[in-house]
Amino acid sequence: MQLLRTLCQIPAPSGEEAALTRFLLDYVHAHGPGWRQPPLVVHDEARFQDCLLLVFGQPRTAVFAHLDSIGFTVRYGRGLVPIGGPECAAGYQLVGRDSQDEIACTLTVEEVAHDEDETEGLGYEFSRVIDPGTSLTFACDFRETDTTVQSCYLDNRLGVWAALRLAETLEHGIIAFSCGEEHGGGSVPYLARFIYDTYGVRQALICDITWVTEGVRPGAGCVISLRDSLIPRRGYVERIRAIARAAGIAHQVEVEGVGSSDAQDLQRSDIAWDWCFVGAPEDHVHTPNEIVAKADITSMVALYQALLREL
Repeated sequence: MQLLRTLCQIPAPSGEEAALTRFLLDYVHAHGPGWRQPPLVVHDEARFQDCLLLVFGQPRTAVFAHLDSIGFTVRYGRGLVPIGGPECAAGYQLVGRDSQDEIACTLTVEEVAHDEDETEGLGYEFSRVIDPGTSLTFACDFRETDTTVQSCYLDNRLGVWAALRLAETLEHGIIAFSCGEEHGGGSVPYLARFIYDTYGVRQALICDITWVTEGVRPGAGCVISLRDSLIPRRGYVERIRAIARAAGIAHQVEVEGVGSSDAQDLQRSDIAWDWCFVGAPEDHVHTPNEIVAKADITSMVALYQALLREL
């Protein structure tokens, strides 16, 4: 779990993924030569900004894992604007850096009128005024027990971690590390176009983290999503479920009417992409205390290994 701890500690809110991208480039440079199939690293800031592709062998399937997290942008005075959809509770510890120094401050939440946007009440408590435009993220308190890991930003650093574990044994496939997913997406269209035009790949897995709900239990295995606000093609999803059953990997299914992921850009593409969201469930979503069962993490890695062999 040391790698996961490190990933969770690197600030990378939507729009500021560069530091995490640099870490991944260094990690792949150091470890990639020892993997079963050393990948072709595709990183071109002019074409892909801070996104990163790892291409293995003769790929048939692309795995998309977003790098960015939720957070806050300092507005004027002591106001904050959310990045994505963080859960906001007074007292959460936030960190960042501006032109003056390192920042460790406290989130404040004031009541607003019913007809006002609740984000109007977001602010911070600190010894000075922070530069407008500064990004703040949850302070990382990584906790591990025999059965769970808990931290901010397991969504989606755990997806990134799982993709790196997959990379160790992957012979044929593409891992696409995308940006900006938490705040509207936008990087997947140009990644998907490049992947299709260059390699002819048009089937995908979304390596992300989903929710514990009344129908999805922690410790019961990785989730194969039948739908959220989007609906994937059922024939493709049933292929994935059949592979999971044949491999004897613990898994469960999800049926939701809200939420989305990098899949939204594949769904709306002018290319006939097949896609399915496959990921571990977490509780306390978008808080500093996201928690995932280790059994579900193990299931997630095993399922991705099986799917990339068989799809």
